Amino acid sequence: MTLKMDANALMAFLRAEFGQVAQDFVVDRVALEGLCLRMPVAERHLRPGGTVSGPSMFALADVALYLAILSRLGPVALAVTTNCAIDFMRKPAAGVDLLAEARILKLGRSLAVGDVMLFSQGIPDPVARASLTYAIPPVRPATY
Repeated sequence: MTLKMDANALMAFLRAEFGQVAQDFVVDRVALEGLCLRMPVAERHLRPGGTVSGPSMFALADVALYLAILSRLGPVALAVTTNCAIDFMRKPAAGVDLLAEARILKLGRSLAVGDVMLFSQGIPDPVARASLTYAIPPVRPATY
């Protein structure tokens, strides 16, 4: 299997289809075995107490696996999250980016399953782990 989208193509897709959140993410690396997505942490990602909010970490995990799937399938805007479980393990470090290491465990015709480990940049211990399932829309023949 080969990659259908590289980092530049994934970022262009994100800007075109999800412009409302595209500025929150940067694709650092794409490979067949997975993808690394960066969230440059800004004030809007923080909760009281100065730590990264759970919804921001969820978004990072969700987008990371979505882009990993697209890197293999090509631009499938209608693929959707059908399940997500996330374990928050430790407080993210203040003032550093969050990194998501996404790995596809199974890529079928109708479902994709993967996991994502979240890290504070420069710290080896994960801050969260997510398990996600995506529904992949069926390929429909073109009608004229």
